[in-house]
Amino acid sequence: MQVGVLDYLIIAIYFVFVLGIGVVLKKQMVSSEDFFLSGRSIPSWITGLAFISANLGAIEVMGMAANGAEYGIMTAHFYWVGAIPAMVFLALFMMPFYYGSRVRSVPEYLKLRFNEPTRAFNALSFALMTVLMSGINMYAMALVFKLLLNWSMTASILVSAGVVLAYTILGGLTSSIYNEVLQFFLIVFGLLPLTLIGLANGGGWQGLIGHLPKGFGHLWSQAGGTANPMGIDWLGLVSGLGFVLSFGYWCTDFLVIQRALAAESLSAAQRTPLIAAFPKVFFPLLTVVPGMLALSLIPALGSNTTNYSYNMALPLLLSQYYPSGMLGVGLTAMLASFMSGMAGNITAFNTVWTYDIYQSYIAPARSDRHYLWMGRVATAAGILVSIGTAYLVMGFPSIMDYMQMIFSFFNAPLFATFLLGMFWKRTTPWAAFWGLVTGTVSAGVHFALTHFGMLTYSSVMAGNFWRATMAWLICFSVTFALSFVTKPRPVEDLQGLVWGLGGDTPLIREVWYKRPAVLASMVIVMTLVANVVLW
Repeated sequence: MQVGVLDYLIIAIYFVFVLGIGVVLKKQMVSSEDFFLSGRSIPSWITGLAFISANLGAIEVMGMAANGAEYGIMTAHFYWVGAIPAMVFLALFMMPFYYGSRVRSVPEYLKLRFNEPTRAFNALSFALMTVLMSGINMYAMALVFKLLLNWSMTASILVSAGVVLAYTILGGLTSSIYNEVLQFFLIVFGLLPLTLIGLANGGGWQGLIGHLPKGFGHLWSQAGGTANPMGIDWLGLVSGLGFVLSFGYWCTDFLVIQRALAAESLSAAQRTPLIAAFPKVFFPLLTVVPGMLALSLIPALGSNTTNYSYNMALPLLLSQYYPSGMLGVGLTAMLASFMSGMAGNITAFNTVWTYDIYQSYIAPARSDRHYLWMGRVATAAGILVSIGTAYLVMGFPSIMDYMQMIFSFFNAPLFATFLLGMFWKRTTPWAAFWGLVTGTVSAGVHFALTHFGMLTYSSVMAGNFWRATMAWLICFSVTFALSFVTKPRPVEDLQGLVWGLGGDTPLIREVWYKRPAVLASMVIVMTLVANVVLW
């Protein structure tokens, strides 16, 4: 990759802006709520863009391009089946509970709805998940630094950690959110020309499909069985990805929910995931299609786990199409995506660690200033641990395979707990705890059986989908059954925490284009059209 002086200058200017935002906002971080939740004062258009940008890390940009090269357009299922429906459900049905109860984190909701052990188990597992996920973005950033400067992976990882640490520890969640908005526009303007140039040079969509393996251009037509690029049928797609993994992530993962909780009102919080859903419909153009273009140009892609791994699809395509100057914009877009993803995980980690572990079990009843200090310490500690987890990612051919494996362990069973807890008042505290534990353990057992060859699937991703489905079913079944033999919480303790039990927020008449139901209907129609067009 030939990187010129102009490219380095563009990247340097971006880093100055990122760090400058952290410095400017540091003086506003006077309380722990300012640092962790931005004082719940940010407009919905900003929280909406931050909501999607926090998810636009290495997983989305580099991982989806890798999957596009590996599985073709079926990767778009991660958007149109595995994201949009769950984002709509979160906005319409779950956000009133999260925002209306004034909880500071997802584990805190579990404490109010169930008990301390359920909260503690989720807080510990979420803290582990966030540093594992943060390692993905650190690894991806290090790959780009290695390409730019020919540094070793270790040096590249350390530089990546230092940059994110600097602006996150200064400005907290507010710094992350405003940087995520900046990063959203950088990603769009940096990567969209890549798709347009690639399709123009390759003879359009039909010309691209003609240079790819059979089935790479269809979403559903080959999903009647497993003879398709992803190696999974429609039932596994809908149950594993479309229901368990997507709802488990979008409806329970504090990384994204934290952005909605920073909104200025409940209505703004509900609009947050819906505003994010509109650009999400079109994101396969920025991520999946470039991966397919890379495979059509570089047939050796995927032949090894180093220079020609699927993870290298986007960097290799950038070097093919972008001249000096434009290459700097493209590389900056990639770095922006990795930094937003990593900072998102770290800000979620420091909130859960400080409120749900440190304040609850280690140092209760301390001053607000003390918890603000601990939040900054947790930020530094989370990044240090992420340095170690970055090395775990190197052993996987695709970072999306790694990510979905993690989600099948933690998010899949958690969604079963939330579904029963929010919509069935009979769900008991100890049933929720043991259901969550058994669901998580069963995912570990399934992974071990797959790893040692006792269970086999057509692809790694198919194994992830079925593991998630099994973990959800076990958690749901155990929680449901134990709820009949254990003591439920009094109904008066569940006001505002369970559907239909008080806590209703008065309806505020909004102009039609701000109403959550209208926005949800519009984005669902757009998603259905996209599925039909690429059937």
